[in-house]
Amino acid sequence: MALVSEETTTICNHCDRAIPSANIDLHNVHCARNLEKCKICGDMIPRKHAEEHYLNTHAPVACSLCRETMERDVLDIHKGENCPQRIVTCEYCEFPLPAIDLSEHQDVCGNRTEHCHRCSRYIRLRDRYVHEITCNDAVEAAVGSSWDSSLPPLAESEPRPRRRDPPTFPKGHLLITIAITGIAFFLGSFFYQRKSESSPGS
Repeated sequence: MALVSEETTTICNHCDRAIPSANIDLHNVHCARNLEKCKICGDMIPRKHAEEHYLNTHAPVACSLCRETMERDVLDIHKGENCPQRIVTCEYCEFPLPAIDLSEHQDVCGNRTEHCHRCSRYIRLRDRYVHEITCNDAVEAAVGSSWDSSLPPLAESEPRPRRRDPPTFPKGHLLITIAITGIAFFLGSFFYQRKSESSPGS
């Protein structure tokens, strides 16, 4: 039984592909006439689509925001991360503005102050996160030290009395108490006026 030899191939000088040797002449004619190698990516492109391939794949494009020209494959990254005209948000006031203006805006915006309800000081916005941490610690320390200083010194063996929380009243009870007090005042005023009008000396 005769062995079937593997088909020999020849490398095409135009497209650098291995072509069966029996078809190389026909392939060379077709390849040279119809295909063109892209000078940028090396792909074989039909000659009639070569310009379209370049424009759609490799031609530099201008960013629609800043008009800077760049390779098409980096355009999305540029618009999302590097474009000076991309819209970003101020970390202090959440106002949207172009990235190129952000630093100057935040220098001014971060120097605005807001009132801290814990320590009653005015704090710059750029410092508020650090201040919240330090202020919480300072307020807790102040509360603890004022409580300690208000107590008489105890002997070593005496246990310190447990701190009692101030009594709390449900909001509903407070409203009812205010309403009853108002009604009682109104009725008292009404009866006093009637009594004054009915007295003989008036």
